[in-house]
Amino acid sequence: MKNLITLLSFMLIPMLVFAQEDNHLWDDYMEETSELGDEENVQREIDIEELTTLFTNKIDLNTATREDLEQLPFLSAEQIEELCEYIYRYAPLKSLAELYMIESLDYRTRQLLEHFVYVGQRESRHFPTLDKITKYGKHQLLATASIPFYERKGDKQGYYGYPYKHSLRYQFAYGQYVKAGLVASQDAGEPFLSAHNRYGYDYYSFYVVLKKLGRLKTLAVGRYRMKLGMGLILNSDMSLGKTMTLASLGRNTNVIRGHSSRMEANYMQGAAATVALSHHIDATAFVSYRNIDATLTGDSSAIRTILTTGYHRTESELARKNNAKELMTGASIAYYTERIRIGLQGVYNSFDIPLNPNNGQLYCRHYPEGKSFWNASMSYAYRGRIFGIQGETALCDNNALATINTLSLCFGNELSLLALQRFYSYKYTALHAMSFSEGGHVNNESGVYIGANWQPSRNFSLTAYTDFAYFPWARYRTSDASHTTDNMLSATYTHGKLTFAGRYRVKTRQLDNSDKSALDTRTDHRWRLSCTWSSGKLSAKTQADATLSRLNENSFGYMISENIGYKHDRWSVIATANYFHTDNYDSRIYAYERGMMYQMSFPMYYGHGIRYALWAQADITSSLQLTAKIGTTDYFDRSAIGSSLQQIDHSSKTDLDIQLRWKF
Repeated sequence: MKNLITLLSFMLIPMLVFAQEDNHLWDDYMEETSELGDEENVQREIDIEELTTLFTNKIDLNTATREDLEQLPFLSAEQIEELCEYIYRYAPLKSLAELYMIESLDYRTRQLLEHFVYVGQRESRHFPTLDKITKYGKHQLLATASIPFYERKGDKQGYYGYPYKHSLRYQFAYGQYVKAGLVASQDAGEPFLSAHNRYGYDYYSFYVVLKKLGRLKTLAVGRYRMKLGMGLILNSDMSLGKTMTLASLGRNTNVIRGHSSRMEANYMQGAAATVALSHHIDATAFVSYRNIDATLTGDSSAIRTILTTGYHRTESELARKNNAKELMTGASIAYYTERIRIGLQGVYNSFDIPLNPNNGQLYCRHYPEGKSFWNASMSYAYRGRIFGIQGETALCDNNALATINTLSLCFGNELSLLALQRFYSYKYTALHAMSFSEGGHVNNESGVYIGANWQPSRNFSLTAYTDFAYFPWARYRTSDASHTTDNMLSATYTHGKLTFAGRYRVKTRQLDNSDKSALDTRTDHRWRLSCTWSSGKLSAKTQADATLSRLNENSFGYMISENIGYKHDRWSVIATANYFHTDNYDSRIYAYERGMMYQMSFPMYYGHGIRYALWAQADITSSLQLTAKIGTTDYFDRSAIGSSLQQIDHSSKTDLDIQLRWKF
């Protein structure tokens, strides 16, 4: 009770939270486009890493191509088209103020775009010389460490390594022409320079990406990520959440990027390239061969499960490391004009030993089996001044079908509408597919999504969507055909220095009852309200979250979040506090928390407790920056946190994160 009174007294103080160095509006964008209740999607880490990379290597509008602008996920196809047309007609641009001449760019998008572009001197678009690259290229070295002030059960016995997590990240870039990087990462509990791992770090990733080298539009060597079409046969790139899909109006493009993430799965290793065969035809090809983590059958003759966690802390986890091999290759050819794009894509996968999943459970019955697989698809897009259509239709080696199609309407920068239909056969398999879906997979789903963005004035915006999905085959915790509904309404109003925001989401899904004789309907309601005040170096934000989950009984939870911050010329500090109280795990709440560079943090809260953290950043010199964060979570309803080897025999846990960035 004393803790609660202290917290409530603290919340009566005017709350101040600063705008982080360089006013990372895009950081707020990542929070806004995360779905209430779906923030556990680990793919978001790739999203934040890619946006951070683009932020540190801004695009010069005077030399920007369509492919450069297509890297920005918040731009629609029409906005990209109008930007390209304006640059072609009026380059060289003199300042970013000229963005106001692009009618389709609303105020919020212009603000966001200014963090990723700049207006440079008009230069030749030819690939730079080696002397110029080495002389003017930018280097960045980033060292990050996480130190826990507690002991897990596995730290005492079970984990081979120490409890610290750390990584190194080196990046070299010359504009959009040359990017190269090396990532070395170590998870807590993994052995480092020991008998179980004599190579130092558990994970390494190296890549080189060249662009605009004559007809060679893009070349990636090393570890890379790819997306073809709308992701029905291949997508290891940025995720397609419902809010982000609406923001970009569902546009589809082929993408090749270096794999600069610490994620140890869903990437390719080898080479990929896109070549301009003519002014309107591009060809893309890639090849990948790499080791994968997998659980094998008893005689090691087949793969039971492909693992993607990347953890190698215990004897059993180390036994599953790199014990299977995957070959992957594919190609695409695309014809495009200013308004039309048509593409044909194909992908082939094979393993050194066959996939043989345990399909004893009904929902596992149609998991992919065999040693080799192929997928082929056709994608299309038409962009008009007001409306656009786009989509992709794919087949797999068992002739099962998957298709996704969108229709978008855009009435200037005031109103945009998007309708999306998808049908993914329950027999369709694509091992590296990722596209718009409710179930998280490109199979066993049919659905219709309708969304709208309305901005009648610069000060007010409204976003809404409704989505219905039907699953014809059994799923995890659902033994029969089922369906879900998902509805969201979000509004933002700005008046002077104040910004008010609200969001409500209601979602229903069907689950097995206790004896699996019928399906029960679970309904989740989630609310979020926030008020932000901003003035110069200071701003203030108060946020309230609530959730109500209904199945056999009601489960309710709420959280109040506050931030205090101050920004000086060369240093900044933020203090945050979150008080949460939920009935159980079903009413859990997620809230964004400022973290280290290239990292995105959406801690999960359930039970009864308080979370408080202090974040600080200082520019030691013009090229050296230090960032640190210490955070504590205190629980009032338990004496232990976590389970199994991750269990902490205490009611609170404290972590310290430190990051040093050197630019040279």
